[in-house]
Amino acid sequence: MSSHHFVKDKQEPALIIANGEDCSNELLNQLLEWNPFVLVLDGALDRVLMKGIKVDAVIGDFDSLNVSRLTVDDEQSIEWIVDESQETTDLEKGIEYLKSTDHKAINVVWSTGKRLDHSYNNLLTVAKHSVDYPICILDDYSKAYALPSRPKKFSKFYEAGAMISLLPITNVLGITTSGLKYNLSDEDLIVPLRTGSSNEASETGLIEISFQSGILMLMECFD
Repeated sequence: MSSHHFVKDKQEPALIIANGEDCSNELLNQLLEWNPFVLVLDGALDRVLMKGIKVDAVIGDFDSLNVSRLTVDDEQSIEWIVDESQETTDLEKGIEYLKSTDHKAINVVWSTGKRLDHSYNNLLTVAKHSVDYPICILDDYSKAYALPSRPKKFSKFYEAGAMISLLPITNVLGITTSGLKYNLSDEDLIVPLRTGSSNEASETGLIEISFQSGILMLMECFD
């Protein structure tokens, strides 16, 4: 299950493989095909290598690395990025590294499931960074990303019935939508009192979402 077609100048998204629950091989293969640079969080490296995935870099404090580094180096050339900071999670270290090395976008997989605190924190980390930088978190059931802070208007084409949730990461004020079954008109989503879970596209076409302030995550769900 190696990846990597030829690309130039880091124009396609990089892929972070975190240390949560595995996704399906189908999803993973799709991501490996179109995300030519693979960065693995250290705790997941043994599972990744068992799948035969070509790894470009590993990041973390290496307190949870289970494989022999010398053995890995014998098999493939990997960049080892040691960051022992206790102020950030390994996922945030990975995102910051890829941003600093001029990757234009990031997809994150294996970041949900298993421990609930890790899943929650990973969603918040992606939301924080994806307000002004394209980062998407994916698993077999959902794809989620924060809507851009500027301009605070989003539009995208969906098929009728596509399930969409609007999840406030902070209080989000002045939300107006069109094209959804349950539209909002200058309304607020307040953490934790009100969220926009389990909405859907009312018909095939564009949905539009605008808001005045806050961090709003859009989650596309596949039951």
